[in-house]
Amino acid sequence: MTEPSTSRIAGYLSGFGNEFATEAEPGTLPVGQNSPQRVAHGLYAEQLSGTAFTAPRSENRRSWLYRIRPAAMHGSFEPFDQPRFHDDFLHGPVTPDQLRWNPSPLPEAPTDFVEGLFTVAGNGSAGAQQGVGIHVYAANASMRGRFFYSADGELLIVPQQGRLRIATEMGVIEAEPQEIAVIPRGVRFRVELPDGPSRGYVCENFGAQLRLPDLGPIGANGLANPRDFLTPQAAYEDAEGEFELVAKFQGHLWRARLGHSPLDVVAWHGNYAPYKYDLRRFNAIGSISFDHPDPSIFLVLTSPSDTPGVGNMDLAIFPPRWLVAQHTFRPPWFHRNVASEFMGLVHGAYDAKAEGFAPGGCSLHNCMTGHGPDAATFEKASSADLSKPDVIADTMAFMFETRAAIRPTRQALDAGHRQRDYQACWAGLKKHFAPPR
Repeated sequence: MTEPSTSRIAGYLSGFGNEFATEAEPGTLPVGQNSPQRVAHGLYAEQLSGTAFTAPRSENRRSWLYRIRPAAMHGSFEPFDQPRFHDDFLHGPVTPDQLRWNPSPLPEAPTDFVEGLFTVAGNGSAGAQQGVGIHVYAANASMRGRFFYSADGELLIVPQQGRLRIATEMGVIEAEPQEIAVIPRGVRFRVELPDGPSRGYVCENFGAQLRLPDLGPIGANGLANPRDFLTPQAAYEDAEGEFELVAKFQGHLWRARLGHSPLDVVAWHGNYAPYKYDLRRFNAIGSISFDHPDPSIFLVLTSPSDTPGVGNMDLAIFPPRWLVAQHTFRPPWFHRNVASEFMGLVHGAYDAKAEGFAPGGCSLHNCMTGHGPDAATFEKASSADLSKPDVIADTMAFMFETRAAIRPTRQALDAGHRQRDYQACWAGLKKHFAPPR
C-alpha cells in the first residue's frame, strides 16, 4: 500500500469544547454561511455531527469540514479480522474477584495500533449508546496505508510507553505518556510511533460525550482547567494511491479500499474535534485537615448518564501531590463501591500498592468487591509520623469508573499475564483487634 506523506503538525488551539475555526490554506473557510454553492479552492463541504441535530445548544456538537474529497468516497466494506478487539464482554456469570494484569507483552512481529488492540473488559453496547469498551494496545509499527475510525464511541487514549503521533482528519496530535488524546466518534485517523514500540490504554465511550465536571463548592478554578485542552489546527494530505479504511461499527471491524488519503480536510470550523490534555497540569485538590476525601476530587472528564450525578464513565487520575491530613490513614482507605473501577498505571508507583502493580499493568475491582491498600502499605501508613507531610512524587495512575459492572473478556481472564495470585497482596493483613477488658 502507498504511504501518504506525513502531515505536518500545524499547532494547537486552546480550550475545551470551544467553537474553533482553522484553515491550512488561506481563504478556505466560507464567510457568513456553511455550505456555499462553490467552496473555495474546489473543495467539498461536509458536516460531521456528533450529536442529534436538535440537541440543546449547550450539548450540540458538530463541525463543518472543507475537504478535497467527501468521506462517502470509498469501496464496499468487508469484514476485517482482528479477533482480539471487539465488544464481546463476558456473557454469563462474572466473578466478583479482584483482578489484575501485568503489562501487556510487546509484539515481536510488525503490529500497528489497530492490530495491537486487546479488549480487556467493558459493559453496555454501542447499540444501546451506553457503557464502555476498555482496551489496551501494544504496537511496534506505524499504520502504513491504513486509517481507522470507530462509529461506536469516542476513543480516550492513554499512552504509557512511547509517543503517539495521531494524524486525524482535522489535524495532527502528538500525545506522550502522561498525556491523553480523545478522538471523537467517527473521526478518521492514522497512528504513527515516533519512539518505536509503544503501549497504553484505550477507553471506548459508548455513552454521552466526555466533558469537564462541574466544580460545585470547589469554585471556578481547579482540577482540569479548560485552557489546557488542545485541539489541532487544520493540516491536510493530498495523496492518491492504494489505502484502506478500517471501521468499527456495532462491535465488529470492517475494511474498505480507498484511492486517496481521507485526511484531506483543508479547513474546518465547529466544536466537534479531537483534543489532547497533559495530565501533569491537573490541579489536584485535597484535605488540609483530616480524613481522605472521596476520589471524585481527582475527576478529569466525565460522560454523564441519564441519572444526575452518576457517570456513564468517569476518568480520574492520581497525580503527584502532597498528603498532610492529621489523625488520618493517608493512603486510599479500604472500600467497596456501587461503581466499578478499572485502574492503570502510566508512570512510577501507586501509593496504595507496595508491589505488583507496574506501569502498563491494570486492575479491575467490580461493584461491591472489597479492595484497598495491600498489607505492606497498611502497616507502613498505620505507623507513619503524621507530623511530617508525605510527598507523592514521580507517579501517574488513572481510573476508568463506570456505574455498571465491568465484564472482563474471556481472552483477558485466560491471558498469560493475568496475576492469578493477586488476592495474596491482602493475605498478610493481621488481626489487631484488642477488646477492652
